Amino acid sequence: MAPEAFGLYLILTAPVAGYEVCAAAAVRRGVRTLQLRWKDAPREDLLDTAQRLRALTRGTATRFIVNDDIEIARAVDADGVHLGQHDLPLAEARRRWPAPGKLFGLSTHSLEQARQAADLAPSYIGVGPVFTTPTKVVPDPVLGLWQMAEIIRSSPLTTVAIGGIDRTNLAQVLRYGAANFCVVRAVNQRRDPEAAISELQEIWESHRRTP
Repeated sequence: MAPEAFGLYLILTAPVAGYEVCAAAAVRRGVRTLQLRWKDAPREDLLDTAQRLRALTRGTATRFIVNDDIEIARAVDADGVHLGQHDLPLAEARRRWPAPGKLFGLSTHSLEQARQAADLAPSYIGVGPVFTTPTKVVPDPVLGLWQMAEIIRSSPLTTVAIGGIDRTNLAQVLRYGAANFCVVRAVNQRRDPEAAISELQEIWESHRRTP
Protein backbone atom coordinates (compact mmCIF):
# COMPACT_ATOMS: atom_id res chain seq x y z
CA MET A 1 0.00 0.00 0.00
CA ALA A 2 1.37 3.41 -0.98
CA PRO A 3 2.05 5.90 1.83
CA GLU A 4 -0.84 8.26 2.55
CA ALA A 5 -0.61 12.06 2.66
CA PHE A 6 -3.55 13.31 4.70
CA GLY A 7 -2.03 16.11 6.76
CA LEU A 8 -3.38 16.60 10.25
CA TYR A 9 -3.62 13.75 12.75
CA LEU A 10 -5.25 15.04 15.93
CA ILE A 11 -4.76 13.47 19.36
CA LEU A 12 -7.30 14.44 22.00
CA THR A 13 -5.90 14.56 25.53
CA ALA A 14 -7.71 16.66 28.17
CA PRO A 15 -8.94 19.28 25.68
CA VAL A 16 -10.03 22.50 27.39
CA ALA A 17 -13.05 22.73 25.09
CA GLY A 18 -14.10 19.15 25.84
CA TYR A 19 -13.68 15.89 23.96
CA GLU A 20 -16.94 16.03 22.05
CA VAL A 21 -16.55 19.68 21.06
CA CYS A 22 -13.07 18.98 19.69
CA ALA A 23 -14.17 15.82 17.90
CA ALA A 24 -17.11 17.59 16.29
CA ALA A 25 -14.80 20.37 15.13
CA ALA A 26 -12.42 17.80 13.65
CA VAL A 27 -15.26 16.15 11.75
CA ARG A 28 -16.50 19.49 10.40
CA ARG A 29 -12.99 20.36 9.22
CA GLY A 30 -12.51 16.95 7.60
CA VAL A 31 -9.59 15.90 9.79
CA ARG A 32 -8.59 12.47 8.49
CA THR A 33 -7.47 10.87 11.75
CA LEU A 34 -8.57 11.51 15.32
CA GLN A 35 -7.10 9.65 18.29
CA LEU A 36 -8.38 9.43 21.85
CA ARG A 37 -5.47 9.31 24.29
CA TRP A 38 -6.57 9.52 27.91
CA LYS A 39 -3.95 7.98 30.15
CA ASP A 40 -5.00 6.77 33.60
CA ALA A 41 -8.69 7.46 32.99
CA PRO A 42 -11.20 5.34 34.90
CA ARG A 43 -12.13 2.57 32.51
CA GLU A 44 -15.82 3.42 32.48
CA ASP A 45 -15.03 7.06 31.64
CA LEU A 46 -12.67 6.03 28.85
CA LEU A 47 -15.26 3.68 27.39
CA ASP A 48 -18.01 6.30 27.61
CA THR A 49 -15.88 8.95 25.93
CA ALA A 50 -14.76 6.51 23.24
CA GLN A 51 -18.38 5.63 22.51
CA ARG A 52 -19.29 9.31 22.18
CA LEU A 53 -16.39 10.05 19.84
CA ARG A 54 -17.16 6.94 17.80
CA ALA A 55 -20.75 8.17 17.39
CA LEU A 56 -19.50 11.57 16.19
CA THR A 57 -17.04 10.11 13.68
CA ARG A 58 -19.00 7.15 12.38
CA GLY A 59 -19.89 7.54 8.72
CA THR A 60 -17.63 10.57 8.28
CA ALA A 61 -14.26 11.10 6.61
CA THR A 62 -12.63 11.17 10.06
CA ARG A 63 -11.12 7.88 11.22
CA PHE A 64 -11.32 7.23 14.96
CA ILE A 65 -8.30 5.65 16.68
CA VAL A 66 -7.98 4.58 20.32
CA ASN A 67 -4.57 4.85 21.95
CA ASP A 68 -3.05 1.72 23.54
CA ASP A 69 -6.26 -0.05 24.57
CA ILE A 70 -7.32 -2.62 22.01
CA GLU A 71 -10.24 -3.83 24.15
CA ILE A 72 -11.78 -0.35 24.20
CA ALA A 73 -11.11 0.02 20.48
CA ARG A 74 -12.90 -3.27 19.81
CA ALA A 75 -15.78 -2.46 22.14
CA VAL A 76 -16.67 0.76 20.32
CA ASP A 77 -15.76 -0.56 16.84
CA ALA A 78 -13.13 2.14 16.35
CA ASP A 79 -11.32 2.40 13.05
CA GLY A 80 -8.08 1.35 14.67
CA VAL A 81 -5.70 1.35 17.61
CA HIS A 82 -2.35 3.04 18.14
CA LEU A 83 0.40 1.17 19.96
CA GLY A 84 3.60 2.36 21.61
CA GLN A 85 6.90 0.52 21.67
CA HIS A 86 6.09 -0.94 25.09
CA ASP A 87 2.43 -1.74 24.49
CA LEU A 88 0.85 -4.92 23.15
CA PRO A 89 2.96 -6.30 20.27
CA LEU A 90 1.51 -5.56 16.86
CA ALA A 91 1.13 -9.22 15.89
CA GLU A 92 -0.77 -9.96 19.09
CA ALA A 93 -3.00 -6.90 18.57
CA ARG A 94 -3.91 -8.15 15.11
CA ARG A 95 -4.64 -11.60 16.49
CA ARG A 96 -6.96 -10.18 19.14
CA TRP A 97 -8.72 -7.88 16.67
CA PRO A 98 -8.91 -9.65 13.31
CA ALA A 99 -11.77 -7.50 11.96
CA PRO A 100 -11.00 -6.47 8.36
CA GLY A 101 -9.95 -2.96 7.52
CA LYS A 102 -8.78 -1.90 10.97
CA LEU A 103 -5.77 0.39 11.33
CA PHE A 104 -2.81 -0.46 13.53
CA GLY A 105 -0.47 2.43 14.20
CA LEU A 106 2.93 2.15 15.88
CA SER A 107 5.12 4.77 17.55
CA THR A 108 8.79 4.90 16.55
CA HIS A 109 11.52 7.01 18.11
CA SER A 110 14.62 6.13 16.09
CA LEU A 111 15.75 5.04 12.66
CA GLU A 112 16.26 1.49 13.95
CA GLN A 113 12.73 1.28 15.35
CA ALA A 114 11.35 2.58 12.07
CA ARG A 115 13.30 -0.07 10.15
CA GLN A 116 11.96 -2.78 12.44
CA ALA A 117 8.46 -1.39 12.00
CA ALA A 118 8.72 -1.77 8.23
CA ASP A 119 8.98 -5.55 8.70
CA LEU A 120 5.83 -5.51 10.89
CA ALA A 121 3.90 -3.47 8.30
CA PRO A 122 1.69 -1.33 10.55
CA SER A 123 -0.84 0.95 8.87
CA TYR A 124 1.36 3.93 9.74
CA ILE A 125 4.15 4.91 12.12
CA GLY A 126 4.49 7.91 14.38
CA VAL A 127 7.91 9.56 14.08
CA GLY A 128 9.03 11.58 17.05
CA PRO A 129 9.25 13.43 19.22
CA VAL A 130 10.42 16.00 16.70
CA PHE A 131 10.61 18.73 19.35
CA THR A 132 10.51 18.77 23.14
CA THR A 133 7.05 17.99 24.49
CA PRO A 134 5.66 17.61 28.02
CA THR A 135 2.85 15.24 27.04
CA LYS A 136 4.67 12.13 28.31
CA VAL A 137 5.68 11.46 31.90
CA VAL A 138 8.91 9.81 30.67
CA PRO A 139 9.72 11.57 27.40
CA ASP A 140 11.54 9.88 24.56
CA PRO A 141 14.75 11.49 23.25
CA VAL A 142 14.07 14.37 20.89
CA LEU A 143 14.80 13.54 17.25
CA GLY A 144 15.06 17.01 15.79
CA LEU A 145 14.24 17.86 12.20
CA TRP A 146 17.22 16.11 10.56
CA GLN A 147 16.58 12.74 12.16
CA MET A 148 12.86 13.06 11.54
CA ALA A 149 13.59 13.72 7.87
CA GLU A 150 15.92 10.72 7.63
CA ILE A 151 13.34 8.36 9.11
CA ILE A 152 10.55 9.65 6.87
CA ARG A 153 12.76 9.46 3.80
CA SER A 154 13.85 5.90 4.50
CA SER A 155 10.48 4.42 5.49
CA PRO A 156 8.16 2.76 2.95
CA LEU A 157 5.26 3.28 5.37
CA THR A 158 2.86 6.13 5.95
CA THR A 159 4.61 8.37 8.48
CA VAL A 160 3.22 10.91 10.93
CA ALA A 161 5.58 13.43 12.53
CA ILE A 162 4.75 14.06 16.19
CA GLY A 163 6.07 15.91 19.20
CA GLY A 164 5.86 19.61 19.99
CA ILE A 165 4.41 20.55 16.59
CA ASP A 166 2.27 23.69 16.42
CA ARG A 167 1.48 26.58 14.12
CA THR A 168 4.86 28.24 14.84
CA ASN A 169 6.98 25.35 13.55
CA LEU A 170 4.68 23.32 11.30
CA ALA A 171 5.91 24.92 8.07
CA GLN A 172 9.46 23.91 8.98
CA VAL A 173 8.38 20.33 9.72
CA LEU A 174 6.71 20.14 6.32
CA ARG A 175 9.75 21.59 4.54
CA TYR A 176 11.83 18.78 6.04
CA GLY A 177 9.64 16.21 4.35
CA ALA A 178 6.70 15.40 6.63
CA ALA A 179 3.52 14.67 4.66
CA ASN A 180 1.50 14.11 7.83
CA PHE A 181 1.79 15.68 11.26
CA CYS A 182 0.27 15.08 14.65
CA VAL A 183 -0.62 17.73 17.22
CA VAL A 184 -1.80 17.58 20.82
CA ARG A 185 -1.42 20.86 22.71
CA ALA A 186 -1.81 22.98 19.56
CA VAL A 187 -5.52 22.10 19.57
CA ASN A 188 -6.23 20.73 23.04
CA GLN A 189 -5.13 23.94 24.75
CA ARG A 190 -7.25 26.18 22.55
CA ARG A 191 -10.76 27.21 23.55
CA ASP A 192 -11.74 27.38 19.88
CA PRO A 193 -10.48 24.04 18.53
CA GLU A 194 -12.02 24.56 15.11
CA ALA A 195 -10.03 27.76 14.61
CA ALA A 196 -6.87 25.98 15.75
CA ILE A 197 -7.49 23.10 13.35
CA SER A 198 -8.20 25.52 10.50
CA GLU A 199 -4.92 27.39 11.09
CA LEU A 200 -2.93 24.16 10.92
CA GLN A 201 -4.75 22.96 7.82
CA GLU A 202 -4.12 26.26 6.07
CA ILE A 203 -0.38 25.95 6.70
CA TRP A 204 -0.43 22.40 5.32
CA GLU A 205 -2.45 23.40 2.24
CA SER A 206 -0.18 26.37 1.60
CA HIS A 207 2.85 24.07 1.70
CA ARG A 208 1.22 21.68 -0.76
CA ARG A 209 0.52 24.53 -3.17
CA THR A 210 4.12 25.73 -3.07
CA PRO A 211 6.16 24.38 -6.03
